[in-house]
Amino acid sequence: MYDISILTRFSAAHSLRDYEGPCAHLHGHNWLVRVTVSAQETGPNGIAIDFKELKRLTNEVLARVDHTYINEVPPFDKTNPTSENIARWLYQELDPMVKSPLRKLVCVDVQESDECRVSYSPD
Repeated sequence: MYDISILTRFSAAHSLRDYEGPCAHLHGHNWLVRVTVSAQETGPNGIAIDFKELKRLTNEVLARVDHTYINEVPPFDKTNPTSENIARWLYQELDPMVKSPLRKLVCVDVQESDECRVSYSPD
């Protein structure tokens, strides 16, 4: 079994709904995102998924929220833009893009600060 991960970043602002505390106010983060794919085997070239391709796909999805006020971007115009919900959204968007008979998306980690990280997998 192989686990393949990439790291990437995006910057965005958000405010948490139904939250009592400073994070209910508009604030921003430089988010760190880790995406992990597992594969039972590699292709004929010895690669399960190209790092560049996985990063490109991830950044393609993240471009929708990068340098935005996330609360105005669907689905976060209706869904609270917590790190948990961002991780789940990213997983759901990436899963059909990376899934193949040889590999599957394992988890998405979203880190909003040095001390705070969420990991999402549907299992």
